[in-house]
Amino acid sequence: MITQIKQLLQQKNAVLVAHYYVSGELQTLAEETGGLVSDSLEMARFGQNCTAQTIVVAGVKFMGETAKILSPEKTVLVLDERATCSLDEDCPSAEFAQFCDAHPDRTVVVYANTSAEVKARADWVVTSGSALKVVKHLHDNGEKILWAPDKHLGNYVKNATAADMLLWQGACVVHEAFKADALLVLKSKHPEAAVLVHPESPQAVVDLADVVGSTTALINAVRDRPEQTFIIATDNGIFHKMHEVAPNKTLIEAPTMGIGADCESCAHCQWMAMNTLENCLSTLKTGKNEILISPEVSQKAQKSIQKLLNFTA
Repeated sequence: MITQIKQLLQQKNAVLVAHYYVSGELQTLAEETGGLVSDSLEMARFGQNCTAQTIVVAGVKFMGETAKILSPEKTVLVLDERATCSLDEDCPSAEFAQFCDAHPDRTVVVYANTSAEVKARADWVVTSGSALKVVKHLHDNGEKILWAPDKHLGNYVKNATAADMLLWQGACVVHEAFKADALLVLKSKHPEAAVLVHPESPQAVVDLADVVGSTTALINAVRDRPEQTFIIATDNGIFHKMHEVAPNKTLIEAPTMGIGADCESCAHCQWMAMNTLENCLSTLKTGKNEILISPEVSQKAQKSIQKLLNFTA
């Protein structure tokens, strides 16, 4: 299968980009074939800047849409069209438009984990790595924020910046499951460990962290920090890259269930798990699961994404 995928990528002038949360075999395949393993915005930016005519996205639907928005002239394929995101699903575009209409005095800032239609309604698109900087910049300019969709990330940014933020009440099903009480018990068992937390997690979990950051920031922390043991509160798909950059360090999954539960940690996105070698091969063979976005939506969404790209350049 891997041999066939490599051949088809070459034949079809295609590149494979993979998110840190998909299987290790897909991440390895992306890197072995000249693609990229990264977060969603960097995946899309890589697709935009590479010479390939087809971008194959191992991730979830909104990641394919972001790639298409930045590369409207290219063919963008996802491995499984059913692979979505709870944050995307929690923020339907029609309801979100009504929310925005009710608060016209606010600057609309949306997280990358949203549909193309929601991005098109936004003034800014941000990532978990850039949200603090962008909101601080807007707050310093006296702007009030309408934030969507992740309430936990929004709350983290609000607390850190003191910005006036009105929060949409969405959540990531993986990160919301982390439990502070069980994490405290785990910390007591591993007092030498540094706790790394993604800011989509509840505030009580964030409060226990030594590092709060994006996927890239957490990977860099494992690589660069002096501790030899880490407790990780994000999707366990990230462990593949963490083991790669720090093979001699010990990684422990943060608990997603309370004290006494049968399953201590089940932190893996069910939709990321839909990405397999089998459907990668099938998608390349058939060209199915193509991402299509109307030009009007794409152009509006591109403006809100480009603001972030210009700001972080």
